[in-house]
Amino acid sequence: MKHTFIKEIAVKRLTLPLIRPFRTALGQHDTLDNLLFNITLSDGTKGYGEAAIATHITGETIGDTERNLKTVGKKLIGQDSLNYQDISVFLHQTLPKNKAALAAIEMALLDAVTKHKKMPLWNLFGPRSRILKTDITIVIDSLEETEKSARQYYQQGFRAFKIKVGKDPDLDIKRVFIVKKAVHKSSIIIDANQGYNYKQTLIFLKTLKKYGIYPDLIEQPVPKNDWEGMKRLTKTCGIPICADETVQDLRDCLAVIQEKAANVINIKLMKSGLIQGRNIAFLARSAGLRLMIGGMMESSLAMTCSAHLAAGMGCFDFVDLDTPFFLKNSKPNPYLSSNGKYDLRKVKSGIGNVI
Repeated sequence: MKHTFIKEIAVKRLTLPLIRPFRTALGQHDTLDNLLFNITLSDGTKGYGEAAIATHITGETIGDTERNLKTVGKKLIGQDSLNYQDISVFLHQTLPKNKAALAAIEMALLDAVTKHKKMPLWNLFGPRSRILKTDITIVIDSLEETEKSARQYYQQGFRAFKIKVGKDPDLDIKRVFIVKKAVHKSSIIIDANQGYNYKQTLIFLKTLKKYGIYPDLIEQPVPKNDWEGMKRLTKTCGIPICADETVQDLRDCLAVIQEKAANVINIKLMKSGLIQGRNIAFLARSAGLRLMIGGMMESSLAMTCSAHLAAGMGCFDFVDLDTPFFLKNSKPNPYLSSNGKYDLRKVKSGIGNVI
């Protein structure tokens, strides 16, 4: 049997406490409750992947994802890991409604392949690794906690802030104003997580303008299926519109391009996996759209994997890979600095030793 054949798979729970609840307009995480998926090749090489479960966003559950990882994983035993392109197609056909499971399998698969080849994962996506600097998220919270968090992260060295809004427009305005005052000339991104409609978004942005606040972009301001709202905002609001939940796969990306429904697309492995995520990036850039790399509530494993994609491709304008900073008592990430800088140039093979 070839050294690159898949010999074993394993699935286990990954539960980590958070420093504070991660609140958005769609709900909140009180802990990180994910799944780890491991692949062992016939030469003993191990690859690691992570399925990040966000039931309040995607509808996926821990139970269903665990069952799918075990069932689909067993079907991969005996297959050559070097056929990862064909395996990716199989996963998209088999797991169309459980992309977190798909992402975990692809992650483990490509981690194992690049470890076997003794090359860093980013090298699959480009000839060199760019240094990335992530933003930091200010979650929905009281005005007092909002200001405290903004000042803390600014002092820590962050200079790009992503502010979660979408629950209460009046309070959202106050929170954005407080953050902007605390972080001086730092970059501001607004993420409504589908919490507004077209009219609310226009009023919100107009009010910010009165305060002299011009966000770099506003992410998913309206419900994901409100294509008309996305199109009208992209055409009229004067602030770049980023499609997140609206773009779940390559077909959605093509629709956004054809309908002119966004200026920016947020690529997340938990929506598309690595292979299709790369293809979405190629398609979006060829149409003149800008790119964000983001994620769900993920550990350093999945976040660093996403960083490999972005660092290797080198075509991402916005980096939102900050969830390791919300985890309590997690293992230090050797490739992530305290002020949010990902430097993967020292990774010798695969994703790197982050778990």
